[in-house]
Amino acid sequence: MKTVLTRDFLALILSVAVVGLGSGATLPLTALALADAGHGATVVGLLTAAQALGGLIVVPLTAWIAGRFGSRQVIVGAVLAVAMATALMQCCANLWLWGLLRMICGAALMLLFTIGEAWVNELADDSTRGRVVAIYATTFTLFQMTGPVLVSQIAGYTAWRFAICGAIFLVALPMLAAIRSSPHTSDLHEPHGGWRHVLPRMPALIIGTGFFALFDTLALSLLPLFAIGHGMGREEAVLFASVVLLGDTTMQFPIGWLADRLGRERVHALMGVIVVVLLPLLPFVVDVTWLRWPLLFVLGAAAGSIYTLAIVACGERFEGVALVSASALVSASWSAASFGGPIVTGALMQRAGGDSMLWVLFAGGLVFLGALWWERMRVFVVRNP
Repeated sequence: MKTVLTRDFLALILSVAVVGLGSGATLPLTALALADAGHGATVVGLLTAAQALGGLIVVPLTAWIAGRFGSRQVIVGAVLAVAMATALMQCCANLWLWGLLRMICGAALMLLFTIGEAWVNELADDSTRGRVVAIYATTFTLFQMTGPVLVSQIAGYTAWRFAICGAIFLVALPMLAAIRSSPHTSDLHEPHGGWRHVLPRMPALIIGTGFFALFDTLALSLLPLFAIGHGMGREEAVLFASVVLLGDTTMQFPIGWLADRLGRERVHALMGVIVVVLLPLLPFVVDVTWLRWPLLFVLGAAAGSIYTLAIVACGERFEGVALVSASALVSASWSAASFGGPIVTGALMQRAGGDSMLWVLFAGGLVFLGALWWERMRVFVVRNP
């Protein structure tokens, strides 16, 4: 990338990192505050769902909002909205109002991440897109993982903790102001930029994103239960999720580099095959220490790259308003899978045993590979009528 674009990319990445830190802290802080007030898991789940609902509501409008007001202005507005909504949770304890504030946060974060991903793709070129998007995804994940650590430090400041979280988001504003370039999303009359035109051109990307969102959510919430069901102690069971996240976080740049060298489609399919092959092996290596940790690490790396390479593919296929629409659909897929997947999988695990989680993910991996094959065959037919 040129010097100016490199500076803009670094500023954008830093601003996204700050938002990742704030969002990674807000959800566990909300859960902690609700628990302190005597509310159970049901209320926590409903407020988490409210945030996902806010994101889903704004998805159909994302491209229009970006085109109407300008991407830079929308990102700044989203940062201000999520900061104010988070800080206002300090001022009241009404659950209905908290639900509304979480919906505002969800809508603002959806706009921010959607336009941010599109912007990163526009700052990259085809020769470096895999590595550039991998840096973006890795940075966000690292700072989001730091959020719970921040909560542990501010949880005791009950009179200020949500205000502190809200203020964290504002740190992103000077970094956004330092960016000189702007995304090319100003053409409101782009004929094929709406989500209805974009959706038929990216089924595998939407399915791949949904698969990883489900994988990520289940790894954090239900994978430790799977391990306990196989005789692991609680402390060791928690490490299952940690090793998966470690593989996801550390291997995105090497896999992005590989995609730049060998081609995104080839590496995307390879990662799907690795996931499908490794998932059924997990129950058989749980008791074999020297096998389970490498398997979990590679599984996390391969699953995480399915999402990263989906973002890369959006940049390869779309531009302008169409790219924003594609990013919005990717984000919507993430929200929907994160919302519904754990509910269905948790019920299956309760009825059919802990291993059913793996078969849910295995089926999702097969559907992703099937969608990739369908896209490839469709392109072949178009080129060879």
